[in-house]
Amino acid sequence: MITNATDLLEQHIETLVDDATRWETLIADDILWELAYAPSIGHPARLSGREEVVRHLTWFRGAVENFRFFNLVIHPFEDPTGAVGEVEAEGIIKSTGRVYRQNYVVFLRVTGGKIVFIREYFDPVRAAQAMNLPIPI
Repeated sequence: MITNATDLLEQHIETLVDDATRWETLIADDILWELAYAPSIGHPARLSGREEVVRHLTWFRGAVENFRFFNLVIHPFEDPTGAVGEVEAEGIIKSTGRVYRQNYVVFLRVTGGKIVFIREYFDPVRAAQAMNLPIPI
């Protein structure tokens, strides 16, 4: 079993889009996922618990095609239960046919070998443009 945040963050990025079943084994039932800038494009600021997180990710996986992460750099914390990662991503938004390119910063905390906390930062302007939404001010 993977118990440190660095390895779980790497697994999170590797499986989030391409292997939902495997990804779900990485998260705790009481996971909290904060999406700091998501409200500016009409998405929730936080997802609480497995059901909410899985529902949102199911929507995301259905909204994009050919989505991939690349250039992952992980910065471990001195405490092995925390890490932060920087990663680039790109894909196509199905509803618009537009390319979606993004840079993410993801903070992650682990307890008992499971992801219990994620805080994700991304550029909402890039997301709005790809989804043909009003640009947040």
